[in-house]
Amino acid sequence: MADDSAPEPAAAALDHALAVAGRHDLQLDPATAHLEEAGLDYRVVLADDSDGTRWVLRLPRRGDVSDGMDAEARILELVAPRLADHGVAVPDWRIRSRELIAYPALGGDPGLTIDNGEPEWHLDPADPGYADRLGRLLAALHTIPVAEATAPGMEIRTPDQVRQSWSDDIATVLAEFPVDPTLSEAWRAWLDDDACWPDRTVPTHGEIYPAHLLFDADGAITGVLDWTTARVDDPARDLAAQYGAAGEDMLNRTIEAYAEAGGHVHAGLAAQARHLWDASPVGYALYALTTGEQEHLDGAVAMLAAPD
Repeated sequence: MADDSAPEPAAAALDHALAVAGRHDLQLDPATAHLEEAGLDYRVVLADDSDGTRWVLRLPRRGDVSDGMDAEARILELVAPRLADHGVAVPDWRIRSRELIAYPALGGDPGLTIDNGEPEWHLDPADPGYADRLGRLLAALHTIPVAEATAPGMEIRTPDQVRQSWSDDIATVLAEFPVDPTLSEAWRAWLDDDACWPDRTVPTHGEIYPAHLLFDADGAITGVLDWTTARVDDPARDLAAQYGAAGEDMLNRTIEAYAEAGGHVHAGLAAQARHLWDASPVGYALYALTTGEQEHLDGAVAMLAAPD
């Protein structure tokens, strides 16, 4: 007979997170705790301390995630003052260990959350105002000199290394999964198209989309979360999600605002953002291979299969 007293998975996750925080001398009120499950690498819990300060707890889902914590902390130190000049905050980690990252919550609310497994939008990604603000934010990030990014140890990829990395990743996916020939042929044509690939690389976030952005009541971007995938790379990687969520017109508007704010626009930037979005099954398939979890492996197979 099933044990009806056993906690639901969400309740168990909350209990575990608060217990881990307690082991790090951070006592939080269980009645205020809320679970966010959107991230693939971290489980996130929000809860208040006795003074009413809201805290964000990030708990790694796998051991390998913790390997990148030190690098992410140095990246936050690099970008914090640059983005602060534009009124945008990043997390200020107060606790960092292999089992927990904790910091006071930033002001603003996320533009996208997951509710019972379903995305819940809190802004319109096709709003021209959002496109303008996103373009200006990305220009502020991408114009940080690469030499400054080298000092904190941010991973740096040259344009040739970016292209080779995608070639290697696609080869891995083709070797491990059945892939619809339409997809594989499109990827090969993309790899061969010199016009798409960047002529320079820049500091990037890697997963800029509304779930990782905070907004005030007027729609201004107030914070950027989760810098796990940040590195010097193709600038288009920070534009791909805008194309996926809002389409080509808003992608182009974002790029216009980006250029006006000082971002470098090479001729193939918009096309590259579209290609990166279309190649998102590659990234998910690699994630599935990393975790080895059947749910993700099955999901990758479905994404890579021919449409019905």
